[in-house]
Amino acid sequence: MPELPEVETIARGLDTRVAGDTVESVWIGSRRQPLKSPAGVIARTLEGKRIARVHRAGKHIVFDLEGESRASRTLALQTKKSKRAVLGQTRQAVFPHRPNEAAQWIVHLGMTGRMVVCEPAAEIAKHTHLIAKLASGRELRFIDPRMFGKLSVHAGGFDPGGVEPLEVSEERFIALFRGRKTPIKSALLNQKLLRGVGNIYADESLFRAGIRPRRRAATITREQLGKLRRAVREVLREAIALGGSSISDYVDADGEEGFFQLQHRVYGREGEPCRVCGTAIRRVVLAGRSSRYCSKCQK
Repeated sequence: MPELPEVETIARGLDTRVAGDTVESVWIGSRRQPLKSPAGVIARTLEGKRIARVHRAGKHIVFDLEGESRASRTLALQTKKSKRAVLGQTRQAVFPHRPNEAAQWIVHLGMTGRMVVCEPAAEIAKHTHLIAKLASGRELRFIDPRMFGKLSVHAGGFDPGGVEPLEVSEERFIALFRGRKTPIKSALLNQKLLRGVGNIYADESLFRAGIRPRRRAATITREQLGKLRRAVREVLREAIALGGSSISDYVDADGEEGFFQLQHRVYGREGEPCRVCGTAIRRVVLAGRSSRYCSKCQK
């Protein structure tokens, strides 16, 4: 599943390519997709809206939309011929928020989701579930073979929960994990605490901080937690600079792979020698998730 660096890379690429463009029409496939908002509501909310900005919130891609949607314009015409009571019912059924209110389109890529900007003549991939035609003549497509991705629309102010790891202060970071009885690896993966960090970057951060993934968070000193915070931020920033880790199907908005997987020190390297001390990298399963670590470098 794409983690913070991958989602950040995709969001930045999309912002560069589609910010300022307008969604003219939306096609959503008939194949059942586990959408978080009804397909019709998604389409009606997007159509006619200008994409003001694309950014990341946790592991979500957020499209900030502005302007009057096509649905709201149609509704405005209908109101001239409708009674006030009927208008209220129609508005509630057609539009999930006030017609002129800023909206957000939220995309969670799941395991294999991709957002691609392409020309209309480009071949449509087999598992394409949404095509947004843009005023510029290009198309924004959502492709998801395993259909674990989620699409939704919000009235604005989307909050995925948790604290942003690239912005969290040392004191806040320590407060999040100090005294918890769960393994530190499990705590790092808890999106209600720290958002965006997943399996890859939790393993890499724990290695750089010299902490074993099975250690109870309550046993980790303030000094060690401070070191872990610095490691998390360092790993995430390096990964973003290299376009993320291309594991499985991940590519960015231009269809390009990332390169941080070439820098992995423990993730995916079980049985291989540690790049610091030469000890074989071990693998352990915590709450159904694999964790890799060096038994000599991490205590």
